Amino acid sequence: MENLVIREARKEDCSRILELIKELALYEKAPEQVTVTLAEMEECGFGDKPVWGSLVAEIDNEIVGIALHYDRYSTWKGRRLYLEDLIVTEKMRGTGIGKLLLDELIVYAKENKYNGMVWQVLDWNEPAINFYKKYKADFDSEWINVSVNF
Repeated sequence: MENLVIREARKEDCSRILELIKELALYEKAPEQVTVTLAEMEECGFGDKPVWGSLVAEIDNEIVGIALHYDRYSTWKGRRLYLEDLIVTEKMRGTGIGKLLLDELIVYAKENKYNGMVWQVLDWNEPAINFYKKYKADFDSEWINVSVNF
């Protein structure tokens, strides 16, 4: 794709990033679970104390994919990069954009001295599971996800 650009996200990208997040939630049959606001995304990504970053894939100035990430610290492994979401808009899936985003995020992680990257994938999402298997990713069946909502 000759018009493809992968770059770091900017504040003005947040509305499009939120659209892609909502598209993913619809695919995962949970659109009602997206409760983050645009204002919160902007503040948490570009305010005084940013907690997330993202690479975006852009074709002809339209964002068609994202790799949203943040820092994670493991008491066993040290500094890890957590991939919160790797999203490619439905019409662009299968074009290699997801691979390019993940490859670039791995480069970013190595350059910034992370010693690994972790993420989650739904057990029914076979296309994503098969994609991650190409990276020889370890799939852990021992841990159970736990969360508390406020």
